Amino acid sequence: MMLSMRHFLFLLAPVYLAAAGLTPPDFLRLRAVGDVALSPDGRRIAYTVTNQDGPRRPYSQLFVLTLEGASTVATTIPFSTGQESSSSPLWSPDGTRIAYSGKLGEQSGLIVANADGTAKRFIAKLGGTNAPLPSTGKTFDWSPDGKQIVFVDATSGPETKDMDGDPIVITRYLYKPDAGEGNSRLNDNKRLHLFLADLGTGPGTATVTPLTSGNFYEHSVDWSPKGDEILFASNREPDADQFFNYDLFALKVAGKSIRRLTATENIEYRPTWSPDGRTIVYQGCKRGLTDLETTMEDTHIWTIAADGQNRREFVTMDNRQGPPVWSPEGDFVYFTLQERGNVHLYRQPALGGKPELIVAGLSSVGAFSVGRGGMIAYAQSTPQDAPQLYLQTLTGPARKLTNLNADLLRGVELAPVEAFTYVSNDNKWQVEAFLTKPLGMTATSKHPMIVVIHGGPHGQQGPAFNFKNQVYAAKGWATLMVNFRGSTGYGQAFADGVFGDQNGNEGQDVLYGVSAAIRRNLWIDRDRLGVEGVSYGGQLSSWLITQSRIFKSSIPTAAIINLVSYNYTTYYNQYEQMTFGTFPHQGNLMDVLWERSSLKHVGKVATPTMLVHGENDNDVPLSEAEQFYVALKDVGVETIFVRYPREGHGIRESKHVVDWTQRSIRWHESHFPR
Repeated sequence: MMLSMRHFLFLLAPVYLAAAGLTPPDFLRLRAVGDVALSPDGRRIAYTVTNQDGPRRPYSQLFVLTLEGASTVATTIPFSTGQESSSSPLWSPDGTRIAYSGKLGEQSGLIVANADGTAKRFIAKLGGTNAPLPSTGKTFDWSPDGKQIVFVDATSGPETKDMDGDPIVITRYLYKPDAGEGNSRLNDNKRLHLFLADLGTGPGTATVTPLTSGNFYEHSVDWSPKGDEILFASNREPDADQFFNYDLFALKVAGKSIRRLTATENIEYRPTWSPDGRTIVYQGCKRGLTDLETTMEDTHIWTIAADGQNRREFVTMDNRQGPPVWSPEGDFVYFTLQERGNVHLYRQPALGGKPELIVAGLSSVGAFSVGRGGMIAYAQSTPQDAPQLYLQTLTGPARKLTNLNADLLRGVELAPVEAFTYVSNDNKWQVEAFLTKPLGMTATSKHPMIVVIHGGPHGQQGPAFNFKNQVYAAKGWATLMVNFRGSTGYGQAFADGVFGDQNGNEGQDVLYGVSAAIRRNLWIDRDRLGVEGVSYGGQLSSWLITQSRIFKSSIPTAAIINLVSYNYTTYYNQYEQMTFGTFPHQGNLMDVLWERSSLKHVGKVATPTMLVHGENDNDVPLSEAEQFYVALKDVGVETIFVRYPREGHGIRESKHVVDWTQRSIRWHESHFPR
């Protein structure tokens, strides 16, 4: 029998083994553990589950799980109905009630309920602001006797009168918000203040009293064990919009007087009292030059005496440290640490000593809660699953308490992730990369590779579960993630490596990583390489195609294209000052910024490019993508522009994520040679 040419070519084509992997619509079924809170007696865990199947954005829901010896009760108690959101659980000091953020009837805000979910009571609204703020701590906290709750709410600022007229008059430096679904183009000018809710004894509305006022943002509250003071963080600079410097304060509950605990040129985050009330632990930096969106300097754990004396860096490990948590006995401080693509959990003796690794492995620890006797409940993402709830004691191995994606992942093959290192182009660094291998490989098959670049630039990627990478693997595609210089988890000097050098050697780190991957893995098809990334990853995705033509497709998402225009249109204008050490108008920095802008070199681009952007993005304004789109069209490069309504910085709505993933597959696939 004679074969047609079509059948003959089919026989010569590479054949992939069938693999049951994840598909883009599976994202709507994905669930993950978010908040975690152990009850004071250690017998129950309040935790939240993030769901992706809502009408638009993901939503979280609160549950309480009861522990019984070596097992758990078969049922858990939900605190939400339908797709109502509930989050941020906080146990009362006696463990009989839970305060949380949620909805009760038509009212949304602070709710208190019994531990079994009964007797829900609306306490007060928890108003926020769209103004850009730093990473914040608790928005509410119990008094030690459980009779009162301090919480953060929003009030109108002095600029509101200028914003209600026609025309609108803008007077603030930070006049833009971190916009999103609300479609707000301007700062709402609200201020955050502390309020006191007296819960009383009846089921009615609590009595609410303001504790602070003024033209300030106050947040990250923590009630002292003695009950006399409340910690909070606030920026009291004369021009807080232009000088980003949050310090620590303590408010006397009786009399409402405020005393200042820190007065430094650097920033402090998330203060927490020790159980005996004698010491305060917090996150902080040493450098004065930072901004409200990101910091090049790694955050470390600091302590200060309750009277404001003896401030010192407590944990000196050379990597970025997460929010500190006291053990109930006050003998240890627990914290997360970013290490080579992973996030591990450590503890350090309060009286000093060496840090002790508590939760290790190829994983990423998220929220955690510490109980008596070294009991720890935590959310952890592994290479095999999104974050699940775990419980660990000092006497036995960790127990996995939830398996939220059992049905989704049943029968699904997940691709392995392998780490490798290589020498940077300037011989200064050993750079680490993570390669997710494709499913369906054979001894002779060749596979495309997508380079997925992380944002920040001060962030990291690692082996923990990555949905989009696993979808690509099911397509028979490899993905490469490079922790280029500037990434966290490799020490402060490495994080500083991008200072004054945006779109420079860190881009070469990515290209060298591609070269190392394809030379060490002969199954990677050099003719089918794509590149994509979000935020700073989008910036590098657009920059690299002006420097190289090895990529057959590019998908920059929320990308900075013109470093000059970006500086003057983003909502956080201190970014370029932090990353270059001076204002753009000083010295020759304006020329440097333009030279390092993708737009200047657009004439060198030949790679088909799909630009993706949220229409409400004030972090990286939509105009950045608009400039590159027109410029690519002028050059004659094949390009399309995908704009997602209601989205801010990055893609958040679940159905948008599915669409974005599907479009990414089609874009890469259509430009890979067959």
